[in-house]
Amino acid sequence: MRRPTTPPSAAADSPAPLPRRRRRRRVVALTAGVVVVGLVTTGVVAIAQLQGNVTTAPIRTTVSGQDEPAADEPATGAINVLLLGSDARALDSDEFGDDDGTQRSDAMVLAHIAGDNSRIDAVQLPRDTLMDLPACEDTGRGSSSGGTGMLNSALNVGAACSVASVEKLAGVRIDHFVQMDFEGFIGMVDAIGGIDVCLPEPLQDGHARLDLPAGPQSVDGAQALALARTRHALAEESDIARLGHQQMVLSAIVQKATKSDVLVRPDRLYAFLDAATSSMTVDPGLGALTDLAALAARLATVPLSDVTFMTMPWEPAPRDRNRVIPAPDAAVVFQAIRDDVPIELTTDAPPVEESEPDAAVRTTPITVSNGAGVGGLAGRVADDARALGYTVQGLSNAERTETTVIVAGEDAEAQATAASLAADLGGGIEIRTGGSGVQVILGSDFPGRTAEVQVPPRPVDAVSRSADTDLCAS
Repeated sequence: MRRPTTPPSAAADSPAPLPRRRRRRRVVALTAGVVVVGLVTTGVVAIAQLQGNVTTAPIRTTVSGQDEPAADEPATGAINVLLLGSDARALDSDEFGDDDGTQRSDAMVLAHIAGDNSRIDAVQLPRDTLMDLPACEDTGRGSSSGGTGMLNSALNVGAACSVASVEKLAGVRIDHFVQMDFEGFIGMVDAIGGIDVCLPEPLQDGHARLDLPAGPQSVDGAQALALARTRHALAEESDIARLGHQQMVLSAIVQKATKSDVLVRPDRLYAFLDAATSSMTVDPGLGALTDLAALAARLATVPLSDVTFMTMPWEPAPRDRNRVIPAPDAAVVFQAIRDDVPIELTTDAPPVEESEPDAAVRTTPITVSNGAGVGGLAGRVADDARALGYTVQGLSNAERTETTVIVAGEDAEAQATAASLAADLGGGIEIRTGGSGVQVILGSDFPGRTAEVQVPPRPVDAVSRSADTDLCAS
C-alpha cells in the first residue's frame, strides 16, 4: 500500500470488469454499505421497529436548483452516495465534549456504485479541503451565504449543503446521502464484537483516549473511533495523515461484518442495525428500510476485491499551506465517476517505455480573460486548466473578441505551453505573438463556452486500498 506523502499540518480539530483487478487498489468507505446489506436478512417485525429509528433530511437546497429525487425512485444505473461522519456533540454521552450546537463532517466519502454493479469506488474527501462553498438556503439548520471555507464546515447548515458543496467540488450529482454520528459508529463496531486491525507502530493520543500497541489486535468501538479520528498520535498531526487509518478501520468493519456470523445471528444483526439506524440521517430517497434494502441488494453483489478506498489526490492550498485543494489527478478521478468508468492508478498501470520528452509542456503560468460575455466563463475555464496541470495566475474581463491565445514570441517554453493550451481548449484557436507569458482570451466563438472541458483519462497517484487487503500488509 502506498504511504501518504508528508502533508501540511492541520489546524485545531474541527471534528467485462478490469481483467482480474485482484490486488487493484481503488476506493470506498462502506460502513453504511454493511448496514444496508444487513437489512436484507432482517425479519419483518424487526424492520418495523428499526424503521422508527431512521431520520430523514432534505438532500437539496433551493439555491442548488435541483429537484428532490422521488422517494420510490428505483436504485438502478450508476449511483453516487455521500457518506458523512458528523462530529455533532448532541449525543446521549458527554464523552466527546459539550454540545455547542454545531456540526461538521469529520469524515466524507463519495461512494460510486457502478451502473453494472462491477465495482464500488469510494473517494475520501479531506475535510480540510479549501474551496468556494456554494450559498445554501435553510433546510432546518440555518442558511449560509457561501464563500471561501473548508469543505467540512458545510454540514453545519445541514447535509443538503454538504451535498451541494461536494457536487460543486467534484462536478458529479449526488443521488443519496447517509450521515452518522460518533455513538452510532461505536455501537455498530461493538455490535459485531469489535474489529481486527494491524498497526505498524504503537499509537498514543491523550486527546482521543487512544493507547494501542503495534501489531495485530482487536479493538472495540470506542478504540476504533479514536483510531479513525486521531491526529496527535501521528508524526504529521494532520487530517490527511489520518485518512489512511480511516481506510484501515472501514476495511476492517466490512471484512468483519461480511466474514463473521453477524448477518446470520439475529441478536448481533439487530444490535448492529439498531445502533446504525438510531444514529443515521438519510435523504428521503432512502427513508424507508425497503429503499435501503434495494440498495443493499446491489452492494451485496460486489466482491470485496472490487470495493476500493481512495483518498482524493490533493496538494497544499496556495493561500493557506495548512489546507488542501484538489490536485490535477483529482479531476481525472471525478471525470471517471461522471463517466462511470474504472479509475486507473499509477500502481496498476503497466510500465511505460522511455520516450522523448513531450513538447506540449504546461509550465508557463497563464492568465484567462473573458471576452465572450458569458458569466463565470473565465473562472470555469481556469478551473479546467488547473485540472489539466496548468498554473493560472490571474483572471480578467476583456472586450468582445474571438478566442485567441497570446504568447511571448521569444519564449520557447511559453510557446509550448500556448500550443498545449490551445489544443486542450478545443483546438482551432488562433495563437498570436505579443506581450509576455501566456494569455487566453475567451471569445463568443469559444468551443467550450457552454460545456466543460473533458479531462483526459490517465493513471492517477493516490493513497488507496482494496476492501479485501490484508490489514497487516505493508
